[in-house]
Amino acid sequence: MPLTEHGRARKQQFHDRLGILHHRTLHHKLKERFPAAFNTRWTRRHWVHASLFATLGALVATIIPGFSAQLEPQTRLHATLPLSLPPLTVRAPNAAHPGHQWEVVQVRAGQTLGALFDSMGVSTQVMHQILEQPGNREPLSRLRPGAELAFALGDDGQLEGFRFDRSPTERVELTLAGGRIHEKVLERATTTRVAVASAEIEHSLYAAGRKAGLSPASIAVMTDEIFKYDIDFKDVQRGDRFSAVVEEVWREGERIGGGRILAASFTTNGKTYTGVRFEHEGKIGYYTPDGRPLKKSFIRMPIPYARLSSKFGARHHPVLGKMRMHKGVDYAATTGTPIMAAGDAKVQFVGQQRGYGNVVILDHGKGHTTLYAHMSRFGKIRKGQSVSQGTVIGYVGSTGLATGPHLHYEFRVNGQHRNPLSVTMPPPEPLKGEALAAFRAQTAPTLARIESMEKLLYASASKPDQAEGKRG
Repeated sequence: MPLTEHGRARKQQFHDRLGILHHRTLHHKLKERFPAAFNTRWTRRHWVHASLFATLGALVATIIPGFSAQLEPQTRLHATLPLSLPPLTVRAPNAAHPGHQWEVVQVRAGQTLGALFDSMGVSTQVMHQILEQPGNREPLSRLRPGAELAFALGDDGQLEGFRFDRSPTERVELTLAGGRIHEKVLERATTTRVAVASAEIEHSLYAAGRKAGLSPASIAVMTDEIFKYDIDFKDVQRGDRFSAVVEEVWREGERIGGGRILAASFTTNGKTYTGVRFEHEGKIGYYTPDGRPLKKSFIRMPIPYARLSSKFGARHHPVLGKMRMHKGVDYAATTGTPIMAAGDAKVQFVGQQRGYGNVVILDHGKGHTTLYAHMSRFGKIRKGQSVSQGTVIGYVGSTGLATGPHLHYEFRVNGQHRNPLSVTMPPPEPLKGEALAAFRAQTAPTLARIESMEKLLYASASKPDQAEGKRG
């Protein structure tokens, strides 16, 4: 390869320096070898030696340049050759994965979906386009604080991807391209675990339940379904305690919610009540550990939290103005308050009866009937229809002989009126035979869990008493 101008200049500089070095070395050697030759007049011998060294110097000067090219560093020799390279491919950002750069935001309390999209610079038109996708409007319009939404924005600030959770098990990814939306639903695996929650009431049942990790819905199941026939929760006191075996739903190592209550126990006034969940003949209910339903055949108050305004027995009629037998009880409530069926029954009568006004009569079987009078309007029921306990059959009013809005409620056994507040209600039928065997097999592990927790609670509660007794 030919040398460049710079290379030739460097080579010539090297030769000049080498020649000076040779001259100095030769001069120094001659002076050491023949000191007299530099201080006195040369003799013939001096000239012979000088000629010999001059010849040797010429030979060295001739040989050394041959090595100088080999002494040049190879990196200093440059050559440029044209090479054909493949064309450079410029890949647009997010071309293959239009939504993989996610920016996750959390919904704040009071923040609307429109405000959230606006904060991300996404137009209202695009938001409505997303909402118009099948199945998107309902979950996106009911977002709770803390819910996470993910946005993927392109270099131009346009929305290229949007992600949200449609349900605890479904995550939806939307890709926006060319004015169209492509949807992909990702299944999020969940697992169910069984846990035991326990607490002692200090201020309120709700506060204790939340502290123990129960959801508001689970607390409502205990108060309004499991123990509503046996415990008046208005009388719950400090020191009462409860335990509940509950299902918990977990996703990706995070607890996302509570599930069914499999069993619960509640201790109040020194007595412990226990209920276990079991399905029998297609109906789910809670039973005592020996297999008797906790759900009573009848509820004494068809209106929750109503005020008793008139008792059963002889009284001075407020409209007729004379003594007359009051064959039921009256519950004062505002017009429109829902009235519930006292028990499972078949609708015997729906209509008007003289002083009763709008009235409903239910037949519960085995000679038991109930009557509900002075309704403002009826529920969605008809004669001959079967209704379950708790079904809304009408609403409080003041039709017929009434001075104000209230419910007149009667309880009859074989046609005879009985005091609804004191009559002995027929007990529910216990499980028998195969149903009882299935109940015991299914509920044994759950009962074992709650019994072990109760033992721990009683042990921890008795320790301060024992210690105090020892100190006394």
